[in-house]
Amino acid sequence: MTMARIDLLKLRHSYRADPRDDADYALRRLDLRWSDGGAYALLGPSGCGKTTLLNLISGLLQPTEGSIAFDGHDVTALPPGARNIAQVFQFPVVYDTMTVFDNLAFPLRNRHVPEAEVRRRVQEIAAMLDLSDRLATRAQGLTADVKQKISMGRGLVRADVAAILFDEPLTVIDPHLKWRLRGKLKELHQRVGLTMIYVTHDQTEALTFADQVVVMNDGVVVQAGTPVELFERPQHTFVGHFIGSPGMNLLPCEVTGGVARLAGQPVATASAPRPPAGAARLQLGVRPEFVRFAEDGLPVAVEAVRDIGRYRIADLRWREHALKVLVGEGQPLPAERGFVAFDPARTQVYADGWIVT
Repeated sequence: MTMARIDLLKLRHSYRADPRDDADYALRRLDLRWSDGGAYALLGPSGCGKTTLLNLISGLLQPTEGSIAFDGHDVTALPPGARNIAQVFQFPVVYDTMTVFDNLAFPLRNRHVPEAEVRRRVQEIAAMLDLSDRLATRAQGLTADVKQKISMGRGLVRADVAAILFDEPLTVIDPHLKWRLRGKLKELHQRVGLTMIYVTHDQTEALTFADQVVVMNDGVVVQAGTPVELFERPQHTFVGHFIGSPGMNLLPCEVTGGVARLAGQPVATASAPRPPAGAARLQLGVRPEFVRFAEDGLPVAVEAVRDIGRYRIADLRWREHALKVLVGEGQPLPAERGFVAFDPARTQVYADGWIVT
């Protein structure tokens, strides 16, 4: 099966004819390399540049600057049909008048694959997607989740694709069916080993599907890493806020002599921070999972407590600043006032949004 290493080099894109500054670019300069056979996700809010990047990879857009290579071969100027890319869109693309079998067979027949091979591949993919009992059914009238399975199958059925791209493929799926399709997609990747790139604004979809997640904001890649890396060591406060529920606590701090301080009180951090000269804003970042109530530490007021099953979320206030702590079952929780301490290994300093090391 053909797969591709994908290299994105000095890539920038603007929808304007004469871009002048960064604000004119939907996608600012980025360099990324994805190994063949990997599962990747582009994660970020609407309008951050995810779909633009996906369309540059597929060839639906030509970049304003930079180059795209598959396995070292420059494909920047090639049209979509010459890139051997399969793309699954947000809304199912199926032919209602065709049977499920003929929908799945269409990409192969369009490439004049022998009919015996068509039948073998269609039956194989249909079995993976739990569509075998529907192969003789016309697509018209099928539910949205079944139609989206057909769309996925049309991408997976070809043996010659360099990569398969998913653009928000579960948006139209009922919430109670999403987890089933998410699991099916992960299973399919493990079985067929195709390079897959998945665009979503849903952190659960990204973190459960991908081996590596690229987090984007305002046309910029703010961090690329494994789900564990994004959670435990966010390189930017946006990553800390966007990933995790609730997101990372951020408190204004000072740094003197490599020591972070909250209102003069020293706080141990993962490293001795050396902020860059001229930084306008310093913040201490720690996730609610790594905050605990203690006998001594930062004095806080308890404003509210929410029980969400396996743990409780306590809404706290230190001076005029809000923070949250996750409290496990059976752990004590003060009624009104108390102290909190941070796990030093998971506490970071950020300067103007970026981690300080």
